[in-house]
Amino acid sequence: MKSLLLSRKKSFILYLFGCFLPVIDTLLRNIATALLIGSIEKGDIDYFLRIVLLSLAFAVLGFFLFLISRFLRIKFMRDIILEVRLKAFDKILAYSIQQFSSKSKDQYVSHLINDVQLFEQNFFFKLINVVFLGGWYLFSLVILAWLDWLFALSLLAISILVFFIIRIFEKKTIGLQASVSQANEDYTLNIANTFNGLEIIKLNRIEDRFLLDSLEKVNQTELRKFRYTVFTESQKSLSNFLGYFIFVGIIVYAINSILQGASFTETALMIQLANGIIWPVAQILPIFNELKAASNIYDKITFKDSVPNLITPLDNRSTHQPSQPYSFSNCIQAKNLSFEYYDKTVLNHVSFSIEKGKKYLIKGASGEGKSTLLKLLSMTLDSYNGELFLDQTPYKKIDPLDFYNHMSMIYQDVFLFEDTIANNITLYKNMDHDHILNSAYLAGMNDFLNALPDGINTRLEENGKNLSGGQRQRISIARAIAKKSDILFVDEGTSSLDVVTARNIENTLLDLDCTLIAISHRYYPEISERYDSVLYIREGQVLEYDAKDYFSREVIAI
Repeated sequence: MKSLLLSRKKSFILYLFGCFLPVIDTLLRNIATALLIGSIEKGDIDYFLRIVLLSLAFAVLGFFLFLISRFLRIKFMRDIILEVRLKAFDKILAYSIQQFSSKSKDQYVSHLINDVQLFEQNFFFKLINVVFLGGWYLFSLVILAWLDWLFALSLLAISILVFFIIRIFEKKTIGLQASVSQANEDYTLNIANTFNGLEIIKLNRIEDRFLLDSLEKVNQTELRKFRYTVFTESQKSLSNFLGYFIFVGIIVYAINSILQGASFTETALMIQLANGIIWPVAQILPIFNELKAASNIYDKITFKDSVPNLITPLDNRSTHQPSQPYSFSNCIQAKNLSFEYYDKTVLNHVSFSIEKGKKYLIKGASGEGKSTLLKLLSMTLDSYNGELFLDQTPYKKIDPLDFYNHMSMIYQDVFLFEDTIANNITLYKNMDHDHILNSAYLAGMNDFLNALPDGINTRLEENGKNLSGGQRQRISIARAIAKKSDILFVDEGTSSLDVVTARNIENTLLDLDCTLIAISHRYYPEISERYDSVLYIREGQVLEYDAKDYFSREVIAI
């Protein structure tokens, strides 16, 4: 948190100065109040009117001090909240694919929305109060020490005692704030799951079941908020009780001072200053506990060191992290490769090689592990036993970002950005316009692009809702072709296309100058035979066949 605030030192100093300006306003009002009370003792109407005019001047000055304070604070607050959002988003993007997939996407959404809002609502409101109350306390203590050092010393000792009493509640406050954050996360996840399955819910008339579940999550969230609020307000009540008890002692001391000949003005000022010592301490400590809780929320959503093996640029990696650059000139090798999913063995000590430039088709019955093998080979899954090598370099020592730069993936389920078709093909990289159009042509996009008024510059709706499944799939294929990758992975890439288009695209993919590793349940006569090898998965083993031999047996079997 300290590094965040000090990242903009000049703005932070101006922010602190802006938070401090209300202290000057408060002290001026205290002086004006003391002078007004003292004017009663003086009994001079002209003196009283002068004090009234001075008080009005102080009030006008206070108004301008407020405006200046607000102006000095608002830009820094806006910039810091923006940086918190960027840091929270950057932490999520820094996860490896495996780490990101270990949680629901809706949990990340909760961090970016609920937790950032929680931080925004609590942190800056608490910080300005801490600075203001702290400044009020210090100024009051210094001035009071000049007027009556023994009285000031007594109040200092009492304020330290109150500090240690309220400090007891710090850990509990932080824990309750964390529970509110977790409740918000659980609620967001529950609502997202309900919306994702809304069609099934309505078709099966089970709305009541999910409504009750959502209400339970709401109740849990509100209950945790209630507990947090009650606990923090209880701290404030206890602080106010202690402050009132001490205030009574201050009044007794003030009365005794008047009886010993002190002036009304001096006594009133001492009472005001004493209040500036006791009440800030009574208020600042519960607020400080809440500030610490907000700081913990910031650490939760932005602190990268709490997550091991985050993806970072190659030049910034420490020696124990993957550091080898991508280099592929010979083959990918699997040696005694094993993978288990819960209690099921998917791959059991398999060994095989994939030669650079050749085309491989992964086959097998449903559930045998085709997609798992593809994810292992594409470095999007790394929880395996055994070894995978790229040439002579172990997969786990290769920089994943560098590996991803040299590979492409065509998925069965395509994600499209709310942007132009061109940007969805290039993924915001600079590419020659003719190259983009040629990639679209090879992916079989010409017919539907010609039917669009803006062609390749047509803007898509959310995740390509204004396109058919086949059209969305062709954009994904064009995206892979345009990247010109060394290795192309395809997971049922033509499954949503008509047979004629699928045949043409399969032919195009096989013509690409790259290593092709694909999963497909379809058989295209005279095209499927163009693969060099078939990797057939059965009962945890990977059996390799020459593609022509494999498909000749398949055809005979049919």
